[in-house]
Amino acid sequence: MGFLDILLGRSKPAVPDLDQLFGLPSAAVTLQAAAGFTPTGTGAVCFASAEGAAFAEAHREAQALLDADTGRTGPPVEVGRDEYGYSWLVSRRTPDDLPALVSDLHAVNTALEGSGFGPQLLCSVVGFRDSGRRLGLVYLYKRGTFYPLCTLPGRHKRDNALEFQVAAQLENDLRIEKDKTRWFPIWDAPGLID
Repeated sequence: MGFLDILLGRSKPAVPDLDQLFGLPSAAVTLQAAAGFTPTGTGAVCFASAEGAAFAEAHREAQALLDADTGRTGPPVEVGRDEYGYSWLVSRRTPDDLPALVSDLHAVNTALEGSGFGPQLLCSVVGFRDSGRRLGLVYLYKRGTFYPLCTLPGRHKRDNALEFQVAAQLENDLRIEKDKTRWFPIWDAPGLID
């Protein structure tokens, strides 16, 4: 960052750090002890779809990485598109196998990034639940940070108080996004609606 950048108030963008995803298993222990949330076994990577043979090949490679896992339980990896046109690659594991789910998400992000499609990566989400609520821990790829997203029953409702509570509880386990305007509601994200 140069002198002119400092004068004009420009900052250097955060560098993605996919290894932050490996903090999720310890955060899950904290989350269960502090708030009673347990993993659902569902996680997903969201990315902006791109056209062309190179992206299609990277997408197939990422899906093949997950489908090749012979220890997988449940359905194979799912590919979907949401109402906004973003693509989701969904992995399902048993709820007690969060480390394998995190490895799946890391592998997908790494495969897409390694093929030159890092700019298309938006976020990854891992689902949690308690007796009646859903919570997602969302990793923002371009920021290298997490934020909690708690959805309430009904269309497009959030529990902001719980989100702030969870963020405070997890700040020793995960790099929590400080800018609350970046805590985007990703409605109908896999893991939050299953």
